Amino acid sequence: MRKPKSNKALLFVGVAALVLVGAGGLYFAMGQPKAPTEATAPAGVEDDHAGEEGGHAEGEAASAEEGFVLLTPDQLRATGIEVVAVSRGGGGETRLAGRVEAMVDARASVGATVGGRVERVLVAPGQTVRAGQALVSLVSGDAAALSADADAAQAAYVAAEQAHGRDEELANQGVVARREAEVSHAQALSAQAAARAARARVSAAGAPNSSGRLGVTSPISGVVTSVQVGPGGFVPQGGVVAEVTNPSRVELVFNAPPQLAAEARAGARMRVAGPNGEFDAIITGVAADAGQQNSGAAVIRARPEGASLPPAGSPVSGSLVTGGSDQGLSVPSEAIQTVDGKTVVFVQIEGGFRAVQVLAGRQAGGRTEIVNGLGGSERIAATNAFLLKAEMAKGEAEHGH
Repeated sequence: MRKPKSNKALLFVGVAALVLVGAGGLYFAMGQPKAPTEATAPAGVEDDHAGEEGGHAEGEAASAEEGFVLLTPDQLRATGIEVVAVSRGGGGETRLAGRVEAMVDARASVGATVGGRVERVLVAPGQTVRAGQALVSLVSGDAAALSADADAAQAAYVAAEQAHGRDEELANQGVVARREAEVSHAQALSAQAAARAARARVSAAGAPNSSGRLGVTSPISGVVTSVQVGPGGFVPQGGVVAEVTNPSRVELVFNAPPQLAAEARAGARMRVAGPNGEFDAIITGVAADAGQQNSGAAVIRARPEGASLPPAGSPVSGSLVTGGSDQGLSVPSEAIQTVDGKTVVFVQIEGGFRAVQVLAGRQAGGRTEIVNGLGGSERIAATNAFLLKAEMAKGEAEHGH
């Protein structure tokens, strides 16, 4: 027969039971879901470390489940993620082939106003000239005749004016009739008009001197692209002596299908790709049935926005959005990300970004139409949005581990 346990033994067993119950309560209070491993660490160290790991794991799991990426303002700046507003408008994309051309007012074919012999050529192709600068020097018999006619007309006007002055004085004295003074006045006015016309012809001819020498000048500033005469040659009236182009006055010209002329409009934007990269351009004009050789194609002219164009003659390609609605929504195409097979954009909220599933539509000009999922007032991550996707995937991987 066993002897009853002593009071001391009973007290020891009771204290041990309380310690175990307390430890168990602390274990569950710390939120430990895992069973104890075989390796046993000191109780205080294990509990503290487990509590810290559990807190982080729960936070990351919540973030992954909710599609939320925590990001402070400093981290946002460091990553270079660009936050933009959702834009209105959408549509289809039409790609156009084009080229860089000099504007109409940037080209000049300089011709001789009178026929004559080329005495000197004063410029060479590639040379920069200013407006009014002489390109060639001519000697022209016609120009000498114009100069002589102007001198004769001026002399006739002076003589007529003097005759009118004498008749006016005699009429005041009653020597001649007033009628004669009036006639001489009319003759003086006619001579004045003839002299003015003669001077205008001389000026239009290049202001030749009395020997008929004159310079054919450029009407614009620019670069001489060609010289079509040589010293000693003869140039007929209207013959081209040189061509000048202003390289800074260039524009984009695209050939488009005829039906596009009804949809494209001045002021609309388009995306252009050229030898220097991509840039935005604004349409300045649309002409239907203006294609070369009466092909019926439309011509679209545009100017760059915040970019410089390559030299004239360079090929370019353009993307024009057509058939869109101002009520539609669109975002930069780089804002669209795929997460777990779902198309999402990262919408900025307080403390970071949340992945919002969207239904994407057509793409045009570097933008993607959003059919459903956004209201239009959101601000989203555009440039470097893939970093948010990577961060969210990292959090899910750590939580799974």
